[in-house]
Formats: sequence, structure tokens, C-alpha cells
Amino acid sequence: MLAASIIRLKSRDLKQLEQLLSDNCLPQQDCAEQLQHFHGLFEAKQLIAAGAIEPAGTCGLLRSIVVDQGNRSQGLGCVIVEFLLQRARSQELEAVYLLTETAGSYFKKFGFVVIARDQVPDTIRNTRQFDSLCPQSACCMQLNLKS
Repeated sequence: MLAASIIRLKSRDLKQLEQLLSDNCLPQQDCAEQLQHFHGLFEAKQLIAAGAIEPAGTCGLLRSIVVDQGNRSQGLGCVIVEFLLQRARSQELEAVYLLTETAGSYFKKFGFVVIARDQVPDTIRNTRQFDSLCPQSACCMQLNLKS
């Protein structure tokens, strides 16, 4: 695995983030307005993995988990997800939600369970990712962070 630190992305990283998401068929339309929530891993100066938890009230939306095609199978996605979930716990969020079309079984490994979209709190439902950027066909999942 790559020995690197996860860092908060800055405005200079926006174009790389948008390109990485686009290359992997993920929505990037609201990255500029949500950039402060994104973290990533770099190899030299190239962004190779990223993701975010967009806060929404007492919950968060795990979004845009992406690893560059050439850097897959190294556990980088897992590193990003675990980092973001730890941040969510430290921020005392009650639950984290996500939408996915292809990675439902992957996120089950972290404890996420499939739920109906109508079970999602309004604060999450009103995010741009949930409301309009992700298709209605995407699987909705939840991870409860409160014991």
C-alpha cells in the first residue's frame, strides 16, 4: 500500500478532483461548493483517491469515494472511507448515508445497510447529491454511528 497522508483538498485541487470523478463516471457538478469536505491521497502531485462526508444536520452523506484506475486494489478506497467515518464519529454525527449504483456490497463491509429512500432524514434528502445528482436507481444505505 502507498505510504501517504490523507489531506483536505484545497481550491488548487478542484480540477484534479473533478477530472478524477468524471473519469470514474461520478457526479462532479457540486464539487466546488462542497470542496471543504473533500479529502484525498496524492502520489507526487497527482490526486489518486478522494472522498467526502457532506454534513447535513446531525447526519452526513458519504459521497464521491473514488480511486484512480491505476491505483486500485491497494486498499486506498478503504483507507479513505475509514478516515471519513472516523471524522464523522469525532464530529458526533448520528448516522452516515450514501447512494451507490455499483458498490453496495463494498459498503456493507463497513456496516452500511440498505434502506428505503423515504427513511432518509430531510437534511440528507435535501442535499444536491441526493436530490438531483445521483439517479433514483441508486441504492440508499445507512450506517448508524450512535450505539
